[in-house]
Amino acid sequence: MSFHSHAHFELYYFHGGKGHYLIGDKIFVLSPGDLILMHGMTLHCPNMDASVPYRRTTVHFDPAFVKALADDKPFEVNVLKPFYELKNCRIPLSGDVRLEVEALLEKMRKLSDDRGKVSRDRMLVAFLDLLLIVYDVCEQSADSASAFPTDKERHVQSVVDYLEEHYQEDVHLEHLEERLHVNKYYLSKLFKEVTGATIFNYLYHRRINQAKIHFLLERSLSVTDVCYKVGFKHPSHFTRMFKQRVGVTPEQYKRQAARS
Repeated sequence: MSFHSHAHFELYYFHGGKGHYLIGDKIFVLSPGDLILMHGMTLHCPNMDASVPYRRTTVHFDPAFVKALADDKPFEVNVLKPFYELKNCRIPLSGDVRLEVEALLEKMRKLSDDRGKVSRDRMLVAFLDLLLIVYDVCEQSADSASAFPTDKERHVQSVVDYLEEHYQEDVHLEHLEERLHVNKYYLSKLFKEVTGATIFNYLYHRRINQAKIHFLLERSLSVTDVCYKVGFKHPSHFTRMFKQRVGVTPEQYKRQAARS
């Protein structure tokens, strides 16, 4: 698994396994039955224990498509409201609601395998039903705060919080050690264990993800402007890191964004 982001919204349902999920500035310790809502270009990456069978279902969708679809129906609620208001959050499901969601996801999976028009429409109806359940559950409760079983996750969350606040600056491990009062080598070890990435690998992904957002939303900015804005000191380093992680240069990505 690697850090990634996408413009679409996402529903992620965790059937089983053992691991953590880093989403934006939050770390979640996953439990079967967890439903996660993800909003837009949020950087995210699961880190799973390879010795435990891992199963999840993901649904990606364009919010504009859902809005158009829902506007044609006599709905009383805005099914996209949880995604806009809660951004990225975890909803632990249990009991009848969990069974209903799992049954809907399985139904959607089977219908998606059938290319017929009726199956497509039935899948859309099932998808809207799923969004209505999510809306109802989110109105009742949302576990937006992470409850950590050990100090390990708490320390790593503190590192992520620091990087979220200072990713545009010149970050050193000594800064983290001084701020968090934890040995820098121990912090590095914990971060790798929980997220599957090094601290600086995560930092570069965070900067590049922010650069992509700038290219999409602030098209008047030059590549050099964005380079310095997200915390890189040298345009050549920015270009190299960007191409390694995105597959194209910043200039190519900027041109693609201008055509979208």
